[in-house]
Amino acid sequence: MFVLELSYTAELERIDAALPQHVAWLEAHYAAGTFLASGRKVPREGGVILAVGEDRAAIEALVATDPFVVAGLCAYRVTEFLATTTAPALDGYRQRLPG
Repeated sequence: MFVLELSYTAELERIDAALPQHVAWLEAHYAAGTFLASGRKVPREGGVILAVGEDRAAIEALVATDPFVVAGLCAYRVTEFLATTTAPALDGYRQRLPG
């Protein structure tokens, strides 16, 4: 599982102008089952996405297609973790420690 942390690198006016394309990108990845949750940071300086994926390289390739990234409006920090404990609604995503 991955935590994708977006940090805006542009003014909010430019972020807001590209927001419809970013939301469409999010929706496509929710439909594909890759994204589990997302939202804005408070204060509004970026956002966070909880994602599942095959591996880190695949997730990094995916975030490179975000319209915010393509337009040079944000940078991503990708953190991989093992979701060994989950809420019941996320049981299907629970992972085991290696070994």
